[in-house]
Amino acid sequence: MKVIVCGAGQVGASIARQLANEANDVTVIDSDRAVVQRLSDTVDARAIVGNASLPDVLEAAGAKTAEMIVAVTHSDEVNMVACQVAHSLFDVPEKIARVRQQSYLNPAWAELYSRDHMPIDLIISPEIEVARAIERRLQVPGALDMLPFGGGRLRVIAVRCEEGCPIINTPLRQLTELFPDLNIMVLAISRDSRLIVPRGDDQMLIGDEVYFAVDSEHVARGMSVFGHEEPEARRVVIIGGGNIGYFLTQELEETHPGLDVKIVELLPERARYLAERLTQATVIGGDALDPEIFIEINIGLAEALIAVSNDDEVNILAALLAKRAGCRTAISLVNNSSYGPLMGSLGVDVAVSPRESTVSTILQRIRRGRILAVHSIRDGAAEIIEAEALGTSPIVGQPLIETKLPTGIIVGAIVRGDEVIIPRPQTVVEEHDRVVMLAAARAVKKIEQMFAVSLEFF
Repeated sequence: MKVIVCGAGQVGASIARQLANEANDVTVIDSDRAVVQRLSDTVDARAIVGNASLPDVLEAAGAKTAEMIVAVTHSDEVNMVACQVAHSLFDVPEKIARVRQQSYLNPAWAELYSRDHMPIDLIISPEIEVARAIERRLQVPGALDMLPFGGGRLRVIAVRCEEGCPIINTPLRQLTELFPDLNIMVLAISRDSRLIVPRGDDQMLIGDEVYFAVDSEHVARGMSVFGHEEPEARRVVIIGGGNIGYFLTQELEETHPGLDVKIVELLPERARYLAERLTQATVIGGDALDPEIFIEINIGLAEALIAVSNDDEVNILAALLAKRAGCRTAISLVNNSSYGPLMGSLGVDVAVSPRESTVSTILQRIRRGRILAVHSIRDGAAEIIEAEALGTSPIVGQPLIETKLPTGIIVGAIVRGDEVIIPRPQTVVEEHDRVVMLAAARAVKKIEQMFAVSLEFF
């Protein structure tokens, strides 16, 4: 597939790297010559310097034969115009744009993006994606991440194995014997910045971060197996009243009306704006790192602090201070990818990456075949993919043990109607099953091929 990526920032570089590693023809455009040079040195993609919205620059990037344009520069207007030019002049079939300015996202103006006006097939708001990602984590206390699949019937949950975890040093194949009625499957183990696609004789160690698939009705039991039985948060403090903090607070007011939510915002004008629009949350103006503010909000009594300001350092420090004061769970927004691996050792319970949320949404659109959902994890080291099994797929009609899945792929669950099936070696995938798998980065292309619609299907 021939793809043009506009913008070589963290999101653009991540998308370019993943697509290039899968042997796609990728061209990246950025106006910063130094950024372009750095990308050329690290990614097997063509990179050119220029304004991505200009017709001659897009033409030089190969827009005449491109199948997709992904516009993720720092300018909403450049992203939107790039998609318009790609459509009007070069007839590029698929157009994706990142848009941050909320006025552009107002549902009242949705007609703006129709094919007759500014045809953009997918608009991504990083702020909304991050707010939803944080809200999902709050649904499962103790989880580092929670990803829904199968129309909500299945969850993939990430947890950290801590002292007291009852299944430490237990071979994975014994989990079925120990918990025969529990629908659970371990998909991946992250250890020392290395992602392991496990086999039956692998064991979990203290400090490991584990991704497991579980029937939605068994989430509480699944968490208890890993030693996590934290109660649901009832008192929440949000640091930062920008778009993410505002969206998250609105979401919590709508979905958890009984929550006690306090939001701390540094800028007086923004604090007044929030106070006028939020109906239940308490808005407090001031510096989140001011000890008096922490006393005023009774941070030690809060079950969760969520730091989502525009400053990574403020977020991390606020999270650490909250934990020191007695707050049970600290969640920090971290834009700088180099900080991510440090969060657990510092004491921050959960680090949320806007890049990872945005990349996952884009990949879901890019993936070919009958791919229904995609989530990128561990900075692109693997993807959790949900795909519909068609009659022509080689995975259909025979026991999984005979399928000979490529190395780096593990089938975590099968959703068949309202039933969630945790697969065993003799499990047979049927046509129209929704199959949830984890694939290491090197194996993603194999999944696309396994679930591609072949000519025989027609």
